[in-house]
Amino acid sequence: MTKTELSSAIAEKSGLSKKEAANALAAFTDVVTAALSNGEKIIITGFGSFEVTERAERQGRNPKTGETMLIQASKVPKFRAGKALKTAVSG
Repeated sequence: MTKTELSSAIAEKSGLSKKEAANALAAFTDVVTAALSNGEKIIITGFGSFEVTERAERQGRNPKTGETMLIQASKVPKFRAGKALKTAVSG
């Protein structure tokens, strides 16, 4: 599902216009991005949580040459599904 399809589905489900749903979706992604950039954790009960985790510096291989190389430490966003979402998906 693309962002456009998602905003259309939100509009249909909520009764909002497609433009209002697209604006709401854009606002949601902006707020999540800003919060994660500030190191905050977002918890949506029944759905899941978004957080930032740190990856340590590690050794890797260049896939082209096979040469060993150092991969820098980094911060990455992570989503952990909640119990209700897991149950809904698993059937």
